[in-house]
Amino acid sequence: MMDQPLASRPGSMPRIDAAQLNADIEATAHFGGAGNGGVSRLTLTPEDKAVRDWFTACCLELGCNVGVDPIGNLFACYPGRNPALPAIMTGSHLDTQPGGGRYDGILGVLAGLAVLRALKSSGLVTEHPLTVVNWTNEEGSRFSPAMFGSGVHAGATALDEALAVRDHAGISVGQALEAIGYRGSHVDRQAPVAYVELHIEQGPVLEAEGIAIGAVTGVQGLRWFDVVIEGTESHAGSTPMANRRDALTAAARLILDVEAIGRAHAPGVLTVGHADTFPNSRNVVPGQVSLQIDMRHPSEAGLDAMEAALRQAVAGQADSRIERIWAKKPVAFDPACIEAVRQAAADCGLSCRDIASGAGHDAAHMATLAPTAMIFIPSRDGLSHNEREYSSPRQCADGAAVLLRTLLELDRRLA
Repeated sequence: MMDQPLASRPGSMPRIDAAQLNADIEATAHFGGAGNGGVSRLTLTPEDKAVRDWFTACCLELGCNVGVDPIGNLFACYPGRNPALPAIMTGSHLDTQPGGGRYDGILGVLAGLAVLRALKSSGLVTEHPLTVVNWTNEEGSRFSPAMFGSGVHAGATALDEALAVRDHAGISVGQALEAIGYRGSHVDRQAPVAYVELHIEQGPVLEAEGIAIGAVTGVQGLRWFDVVIEGTESHAGSTPMANRRDALTAAARLILDVEAIGRAHAPGVLTVGHADTFPNSRNVVPGQVSLQIDMRHPSEAGLDAMEAALRQAVAGQADSRIERIWAKKPVAFDPACIEAVRQAAADCGLSCRDIASGAGHDAAHMATLAPTAMIFIPSRDGLSHNEREYSSPRQCADGAAVLLRTLLELDRRLA
């Protein structure tokens, strides 16, 4: 008997296999597993290749067409009833931070896989094709900037520029893709009809309020800065305190200024995440310090005010310079897609609240191509980018169930 569309099968709602989803989370945590529950799976490494191979095999087994584009983005397309319709897309990323967790990013990919399994198991066929995507280099921990896989797809980043980026060892993105066999030729820039991404919150709000689901309204804007403070390296024993030009002391003052600026511009946040000291020797007065600074705010005006204050603080340190190296504007998600998430949560009997994302996500790039929304589930203690990152099997399954219902509702509305 031919499969019937959802509208004619009101009692046939597919169900997420919670046990299988949890098994997938456990299985993929071994690719780059740190032995203490955490995962270090930097993009385009052998560990990344292994998890990509695993994901590809799962999707092929489900009957997906799997394509890889020139920046290494993986697209697994599950056929719908009408191949002429553009796909509805979901997914996230498989790479992690060094010493990261087993949920950040990959949950969205595995939940997409769980949705396809639920559809196949139930026999239900959507009108639109459904595509589950793994975006290359969401984290930006090996290659900077972050999110350039989705950025290339959305046209925000030039392919040649992304391929030429090098890591600290001098290896380019193009070389790394070749090394793991994921520099593809599949190019399909067709915009999806909608994009929905499931992710852990990476913050404390949902857990603190006892809320199961966050309907994400948008993503904060962000700006990255490099700051260099010059001093004079000299002997720690023979240079009197009054004669020193200690770059690290100046950097310490600036770091405290950064903290104060962030607090003064709430809900914005400002972080010194990395520092290099030269010559970094116990008995030498530091001659140079380089700082990497991350700035985020929900509004462009807030970002402008924070940047002005930061530049004034840097100017207050002698022989210092600042460069903005990357910026992304705040993104507001599609109201109809957000409402579909709210309704899906209600249909699942789950509490839900609107929430803004403090972290950057590939969904921010996709929002420039198609109506977009995100779904958050709670993070224990608000932790992410941390080996203790944790969301329970029930919370993960709840998120996947809301994702499934959201995708089905969008399929119905947009057909």
